[in-house]
Amino acid sequence: MEKIRFRFPPEPNGFLHIGHVKAIYLNFELGRKYKAPVNLRFDDTNPIGEEKKFIESIKEDIKFLGFEWNKECYASDYFQKLYEWAVELIKKNKAYVDDQSKEIIQSQRKTPFEEGVNSLYRNRSVNENLYLFEKMKNGFFEEESCVLRAKINMKSSNMNMRDPIMYRILKKKHPRTKNEWCIYPTYDWTHGQCDYIEQISHSLCSLEFENRRPLYNWYLDQICESNKIRPKQIEFSRLNLSHTITSKRKIQYLIEKNVIPSWDDPRILTISGLRRRGYTSLAINNFIQKIGITKRKNLIDTSLLEFRIREHLNKISPRVMVVLKPIRLVIDNYSINSTEWLSADNNPENKKYGCRKIPFSKFLYIEENDFLEKKVKKFFRLSIGHEVRLKNAYIIKANFVVKDSNGKIKEIHCTYDPTSQSGKFVKNEDKKRVKTTLHWVSIKHSIPINIYLYYPLFSIKNPDEENFKEHINSKSIEKIVAYAEPTLQKAKRGDRFQFQRIGYFYADIDLNNNEEELIFHKTASIKDQWKKINKK
Repeated sequence: MEKIRFRFPPEPNGFLHIGHVKAIYLNFELGRKYKAPVNLRFDDTNPIGEEKKFIESIKEDIKFLGFEWNKECYASDYFQKLYEWAVELIKKNKAYVDDQSKEIIQSQRKTPFEEGVNSLYRNRSVNENLYLFEKMKNGFFEEESCVLRAKINMKSSNMNMRDPIMYRILKKKHPRTKNEWCIYPTYDWTHGQCDYIEQISHSLCSLEFENRRPLYNWYLDQICESNKIRPKQIEFSRLNLSHTITSKRKIQYLIEKNVIPSWDDPRILTISGLRRRGYTSLAINNFIQKIGITKRKNLIDTSLLEFRIREHLNKISPRVMVVLKPIRLVIDNYSINSTEWLSADNNPENKKYGCRKIPFSKFLYIEENDFLEKKVKKFFRLSIGHEVRLKNAYIIKANFVVKDSNGKIKEIHCTYDPTSQSGKFVKNEDKKRVKTTLHWVSIKHSIPINIYLYYPLFSIKNPDEENFKEHINSKSIEKIVAYAEPTLQKAKRGDRFQFQRIGYFYADIDLNNNEEELIFHKTASIKDQWKKINKK
């Protein structure tokens, strides 16, 4: 038990996404269960695309999820040892330098249903291979002129065993080792050996690495000592969510084409994007826990993720009233000089949140879609001659409308029942006569706020398996100015709210605005919207 050790090994070439959360959760929760250390190891074997900002974002994301690593490690720390082991393989005649081009090597591997063709350089002598590999290391050869390959079995039905590449020449500056190396180990050669160096007992990885396990084990066979822990690779299914992509390459494409501005855009399910949208670590971890760890390939509906954040925010979010698309409402029998400060619960789920005071006056805003001039079947909101209750306030009845020259409604004129104030004794007849409660704001007390509403970035359920470029939703974000009750004047970055009858929102700074203006990202709707989206 005391020798159990896990690791989480991300590549620092992009931000972590929701798929990585599954691997993070599995490794770190197993570490907690068995009181075993978990290493954070950056597999920085490719100097192209790897940046310090990605390393910092990965560490920040893991901390956000509530996990702590034991040691911070880098594959680049082991470059010298990996090189020495490669030399040992050459001496054992189990590796050779190949001068053929990438295209020829690929063609000689054939298909799983054919036997591969041996390289012309497969039978070079040990001394020649040692000499050429040393020249590779010293920068004598140009990029793509030669590679070091393991000598395994070109007839194997597993394509990964057909003399895989161990080293390639890349004359690029590495973020950590700078220009010390011009040859870099491949992921397959690095991964298991790093696990062995760190004495990782269980190498947990996603299912796409299952057919690489024989190669993982073959490399370990060449270096393992009997008195040390031999890592064991175990696979699990990766996390795929509907209406989104998790490929770093595809996300990079969206950024380059200005579909999204950055890796932390709230429309993509990177961890930083989810954080900017207002998702909590508890909700994300609960989601991973509930879907479980399996070996079966699946596509999880995004509605399950939204259910978890909605479930959590319902308990912790204070309520406020905000009108997104306002229409003016006039209460004719209410004094123009009066303002009442009515009491409202901040969170009916938890009385500890207390109450707040909201202003009520003659002129109000309600949502435009909460009114129809002529009532239709199954429309229970406000219409001429019918009554509704205003949240935390009174019952009102619509009497007539005023229209502009184009026939558009400018304002709705109503009367209110002074005896129907919410929170006071209300007759049973009053309870029966209204079926709907509407939210509202007092016009003269309201404050304008900037709101970002989000819709699926892709118009199909599984863009990862189709040409995602053809299904990008050009209307995935809507920016509007809404009107809020004065409570939101005190909002600050990081605050979460339930905009009553609309959804959950997160206060953030607009990163594209130099003045650091406060905006509100829509985290999730009050009700599940995905049934309508899937139907469409």
